[in-house]
Amino acid sequence: MQELHAILEALEDSQRAGKTAILATVVQVEGSAYRRPGARMLMTEDGWRAGSVSGGCLESDLLERAWPLTATGEAALVSYDTTDESDAVLGVGVGCRGVVRILVERLAPGRQPDAVAFLADCLRRRQGGALVTIIARDGAVGAAVGARLLLHADGRVAGDIPDARLAALAEQDARSALASGRPAVRVYSLPAGTATAFIEAVRPPVPLVIFGAGQDALPVVRLAKDLGWHVTVVDARAAFATRARFPQADEVLACTPEAIPQRVRLDPETVALIMTHSYLQDQRLLGVLLPSPVRYLGILGPKSRTQRLLSDLAAQGAVWTEGQLERVYAPVGLDIGADGPEEIALAVLAEIRAVLAGRAGGPLRQRSSPIHQEGLGEVAMEPRARGAEASRKGEGLACGRSAS
Repeated sequence: MQELHAILEALEDSQRAGKTAILATVVQVEGSAYRRPGARMLMTEDGWRAGSVSGGCLESDLLERAWPLTATGEAALVSYDTTDESDAVLGVGVGCRGVVRILVERLAPGRQPDAVAFLADCLRRRQGGALVTIIARDGAVGAAVGARLLLHADGRVAGDIPDARLAALAEQDARSALASGRPAVRVYSLPAGTATAFIEAVRPPVPLVIFGAGQDALPVVRLAKDLGWHVTVVDARAAFATRARFPQADEVLACTPEAIPQRVRLDPETVALIMTHSYLQDQRLLGVLLPSPVRYLGILGPKSRTQRLLSDLAAQGAVWTEGQLERVYAPVGLDIGADGPEEIALAVLAEIRAVLAGRAGGPLRQRSSPIHQEGLGEVAMEPRARGAEASRKGEGLACGRSAS
């Protein structure tokens, strides 16, 4: 999410300066690749400005190819195929055995494209959404490469896909992507031909709420903001919960535990971290947060301390379900031998990221299955077909990551 922030800021700067920019988006990956579908990069005549589409090995070549490919103002699809290990591209042997397809679009100064405005709106509102982008077509399909359907979190639909049947199919897939959070590539078979689309879910920044404004909360805030998360710091002590102390936080609240439900947004997407270093404060906070719908609840301190907190709450009549207890992570953080506030912050946020991704957080070399989820091959909604691809095979190189 931090990357998207950087791209939007760079685009705003370039448009303010009257410069044309190109937005590159990874729309499909087959095999091994460093970045996954949805990764973006912004380029101007000055060069690479923000974001990335690989580990640094595609960007220079893409910068050269994107300008002539989009000279007419139409979007184009660029393909980098590294499955042939005998190829040596740009003087470098590849061996990554992957195919990366990237959509490049020219953005004229003075006009913010609908898709960019949509992404910015999702970030500003902290809401999700879904995009369906036509990346290839064959025949007389009534939709240009780069045409889109935009689905807002509140159900509103916009876009510039003129073919009514195609738009209806795209909306159906957009709603599925919004619900599942998973990207996909679809090939739609229509009376006039075929259209290939990239369906992408836009997720809002991870909402992290830190309860406790002590010294050790500072590196947690810094690292979480580096990740692009939305960070709220809450403490009952007004002298500690100040903007001057946490300038990077999105929100800083002086708030008692009892007032939290009215003042702090706690929903199924929220991740909460208790680190007040006060047993009584932690007890009151746990009594409020445990029955809440938060997705993750981390508690600083040894396991025995948390067990005592739960026992004391139970003695006071508190009741919770097994499902609620499963969301409690105590001691919080991955076992990386962390020592000191910065390393502990790293261990804590790494665990949160693993939980959100549904991963165990172990070494990648012990993983027997692919690092990234599968399921981005082309899947036909009707009779299977393949869309036209405006790109060339065997050009460029892609750095990949594979566990196998």
